[in-house]
Amino acid sequence: MVLNLIWIFFILAAFVTGLVRLIFFGEIDIFQKMVDSTFSMSKTAFEICLGLTGVLTLWLGLMKVGENGGAVQILSRIVSPFFSKLFPEIPAGHKAYGSIMLNFAANMLGLDNAATPAGLKAMKELQELNPTPDRASNAQIMFLVLNTSGLTILPISVMAYRAELGAANPSDIFLPILLTTYFSTLAGLLAVSAYQKINLLQKPILIGLGIMTAVIAALLSWFMSMQGSELESTSQLIASLLLMSIITGFVGLAAYKKVNVYESFIEGAKEGFQIAVQIIPYLVAILVAIAVFRASGAMDLIMDGFKAAFIYFGWNTEIVNALPTAMMKPLSGSGARGMMVDTINTFGADSFSARLASTFQGATDTTFFIIAVYFGSVKIKHTRHAVQCGLIADGVGIVAAIIIATLFFG
Repeated sequence: MVLNLIWIFFILAAFVTGLVRLIFFGEIDIFQKMVDSTFSMSKTAFEICLGLTGVLTLWLGLMKVGENGGAVQILSRIVSPFFSKLFPEIPAGHKAYGSIMLNFAANMLGLDNAATPAGLKAMKELQELNPTPDRASNAQIMFLVLNTSGLTILPISVMAYRAELGAANPSDIFLPILLTTYFSTLAGLLAVSAYQKINLLQKPILIGLGIMTAVIAALLSWFMSMQGSELESTSQLIASLLLMSIITGFVGLAAYKKVNVYESFIEGAKEGFQIAVQIIPYLVAILVAIAVFRASGAMDLIMDGFKAAFIYFGWNTEIVNALPTAMMKPLSGSGARGMMVDTINTFGADSFSARLASTFQGATDTTFFIIAVYFGSVKIKHTRHAVQCGLIADGVGIVAAIIIATLFFG
């Protein structure tokens, strides 16, 4: 229902904005631009799915190897005491715990290619427990919101872009992103728990959150002792080493248990291809609506409104220069990336605006994209409170990014 209203709003707002620009400003080509954007983004959406096909085929094949070899079950048992309180609908030791854990771990390491297949696998396994298949379950909503809130320990891709675009210290946004995503994830957890009446004061949850906080604090202390280039290379090494360790562990354990690794991989890979095809309509729908909204100039009007408000209240207008990245991030990852790059090129890689835009880029994930793809992969039509909770996490992430970036770079 919420996605339906948002989709309608994007299209109608785009049409009204286009009419205003045509009638009052004489922009006779505005509707042609909007129509062109629909065809262009439809093609882009398909190309994204085409690119995902290979990734999904690879990683769901490896996930099946891990499942048949028992590695996923081992992960499930390790995280079950903590996750069973956040996901009370999932039976103890269920395989979904392992997929959820792999998805969270990949997101924390900034490994998008590994995170999406694990997330889609988890959503499919949660759907098997869902008593109403067209309606999102509590467990699916909790998983999705924690996913979109985007806790990131190693923001490798953002640091890589900053290095490429001439930042003196590309890793200077490492700590702001880590702190911002920590707060946005907590906000997402609190929002979903409030909707689902989950008591967060239970001992396993408090222990789990305490361990996570301690690990983050230890990483903060360790990484703060490094220089920029050393931090970036160490981050990449850790992420790559852990990823290859997971792959090797899955294959090694399966071989030890005399599982046919090759046949298991092929079995899982077939699932990846089917999911990639299935999500095409959902992805086309959400990306086309976003593209029309942008092409009409509606996004620019919103930004102009923010700028006027900041000027009126005497706030730092440099924040407004980075807001396009924040506004675009819940809608489109590639769109937000483009906004970040544009901000860096316009104002300089070491400007406050560029650093804030980089923090926005790493702070949360693409809420609407993930909702469309993840729920679309299991044909869920009623998202319940998923969008609201995801946007709460996004909002907290934006506010936290502004405050933290101001403390670090203001």
